[in-house]
Amino acid sequence: MGLILLLPILLFVISLTLGRYQISAPDVVRVLLSPIFPDIADGIPLIARQLVLQVRVPRVLAALLIGASYGATGTAFQAIFKNPLVDSNILGVTSGAGFGAAIAILLMRSTWQVQLSAFAFGLVAVSLSFFGSRLYKTTPLLVLTLMGILVGSLFNSLTSLLKYVADPLDALPAITFWLLGSLTNITWNRMVALVVITLIGLGLFWLLRWRLNILSLGDQEAKSLGVDPIQMKIMIIFIATLMTAVAVSISGVIGWVGLVIPHAGRLIVGPDHKRLMPVSIGLGGSFMILVDNVARTLLPGEIPLGVLTGLIGVPLLIILLRRARTGW
Repeated sequence: MGLILLLPILLFVISLTLGRYQISAPDVVRVLLSPIFPDIADGIPLIARQLVLQVRVPRVLAALLIGASYGATGTAFQAIFKNPLVDSNILGVTSGAGFGAAIAILLMRSTWQVQLSAFAFGLVAVSLSFFGSRLYKTTPLLVLTLMGILVGSLFNSLTSLLKYVADPLDALPAITFWLLGSLTNITWNRMVALVVITLIGLGLFWLLRWRLNILSLGDQEAKSLGVDPIQMKIMIIFIATLMTAVAVSISGVIGWVGLVIPHAGRLIVGPDHKRLMPVSIGLGGSFMILVDNVARTLLPGEIPLGVLTGLIGVPLLIILLRRARTGW
């Protein structure tokens, strides 16, 4: 498990050397240390230093945090819903965020307005799913899942409507490209909310990971062990929603990570969430860094991340399900 947690750090450094402008690993390390020891980067071209510190570091850090976030939230949702086929989008947060970004691109176009609108509508979508499910008293998890599917479909339809009325020469390509997922425009200014919310959320999931074992047993067993299942599920859904909404507002729609990574983690360490949650965080961050590296280096033009995660995630999940012959 320790090697899996160290893997994202190793990939982080390696990723800073990749790109159209080749920079050696020793030079990358010297540039990373230059804010503390200014003289250590003497002899390295200024363009290389700016490229590493202002372009590659925020982008690779965003990939690491987003992947870790999806890995953690997917694991948490599969535990509380007791379903191996759900991920962090089960309550419609990604669909809501996509609609929020589309309407901001159509009406305002400012980068921070797109990010804020995506985050806000992601929260709105989950709120509609949650409060809609409270209208029915029987089988709350099943009703919550159904409401999430309905709300997600509603926001997908609204997004399609916006694409239909958008200017085909201006707004429509921008909306389409954003929905495909990308980390092209990542800057330090856009990273603040992602870093704060994701680190706090990952810390809370780390502390609550043993309670996921209890929740996966069922509500009656959880109550007998002194855990309020309703309160705990609401807390986990709230944390996961914030993490997913801020990730989608930064990168656009990137699927499959929150579904595939927990299965890979169970294959490695088993279903115990005390070990599965840290492994999912490490695997999620590593997977997202690798996918982003492929996206920006494989072809002359950048490949959308949502396309790559689908192309890689589907066969990978089939392989994982084939190898994991026992129950999840």
